[in-house]
Amino acid sequence: MADHQHGYLHRKDDYLARLRRIEGQARGLQRMVEEEQYCIDILTQVSAMTKALQSVSLGLLDEHMHHCVADAARQGEDEGRAKIDEAVAAITRLVKS
Repeated sequence: MADHQHGYLHRKDDYLARLRRIEGQARGLQRMVEEEQYCIDILTQVSAMTKALQSVSLGLLDEHMHHCVADAARQGEDEGRAKIDEAVAAITRLVKS
């Protein structure tokens, strides 16, 4: 598996663009707090940023399941189970956050 490529690589530029937008949202939130903007407006922007991060997470998870987990399953039961366990742990972290 040394030559394994991550499933998201074909959309790497899309992910980077989305993360840069999220980074801009974070800077905007900092500016809103510095400018002492209305708390509900800040919370609205936090919600938008959270949704954007969740969208990136779900996209990466989808790529992982369709590429990495599927490849591991083709290699054998042990490899497939290990990747499934890894994915379940990641989903658990996402749900708890």
